[in-house]
Amino acid sequence: MNRIGIDLGGTKTEGIVLDGAGHVLARRRVATPRGDYDGTLSTIRDLVGTLERETAGGGRATVGVGIPGIVSPATGLVKNANSTWLIGRPFDRDLATALGRPVRVENDANCLAVSEAVDGAGAGAGVVFAAIVGTGCGAGIVAHGHVLSGRNAVGGEWGHNPLPWPRDDERPGPACYCGKRGCLETFVSGPAVAADHRRVSGADLTMEGIVAEAADGKADALATLDRLADRLARGLAAVVNLLDPDVIVLGGGLSNVEALYAELPPRIETYAFSDRIDTPVRRAVHGDSSGVRGAAWLWRPEEAAGA
Repeated sequence: MNRIGIDLGGTKTEGIVLDGAGHVLARRRVATPRGDYDGTLSTIRDLVGTLERETAGGGRATVGVGIPGIVSPATGLVKNANSTWLIGRPFDRDLATALGRPVRVENDANCLAVSEAVDGAGAGAGVVFAAIVGTGCGAGIVAHGHVLSGRNAVGGEWGHNPLPWPRDDERPGPACYCGKRGCLETFVSGPAVAADHRRVSGADLTMEGIVAEAADGKADALATLDRLADRLARGLAAVVNLLDPDVIVLGGGLSNVEALYAELPPRIETYAFSDRIDTPVRRAVHGDSSGVRGAAWLWRPEEAAGA
């Protein structure tokens, strides 16, 4: 049975069809109708219909959807969503009605983790911690093939923990949109690194600009990336202390900073509470496609057969 994955983004919605072996059979992107809840449901319904027609030989497919938020287990309504028109809505139920079939809806970081655990950088690992470090900072956890969303569906909300072992000049930390100060997201996301560089050097550069200047040997840019590596290592060491995953996978824009893969393991070992840490840190194999692939993989083979 084919699987359809949908990645509902703030500006675009991507759909993909995978066969049972994970091969891509079809892919499409359409504009997301921002601010329009009913339009969002219709867009996904039409996208699923188009993808099924393009892969008619696979028949009726299962559907999994990744959203930038979560469905609250307390209310059954969406919460913590950057796409604010979803908040307070029974999105999974409404979409199931629109499609005439059950759907799986998960946080987009969890979808990244699922994708990389199935056939990506975490394939074969028991416990995968997959972090998105880009515009924001979040993570997903997959343990032995299952997403760990948690009792309150906030498992993996790594970016809204405080920066571990803060130094004097890092206290109380920048203000976070969540209402607190010093969240990890305010130190290691792309905008946060650009703000840190501007604060220390006075130069107004994007994350890409900082990486380019570091490649040219510019001291200020190299110092900024050094601070990033150290802060990211502290955040990941706290994950190792608590979860001790078999592999750490990085996605998002900052995952393209090549120097991090050499810098992070020894720094994590310095901070983690063990005599030896050998946890590998790997770049997401499927890159920007991990989220939509993970949404498709939300249905396990035995579940898909009975859907």
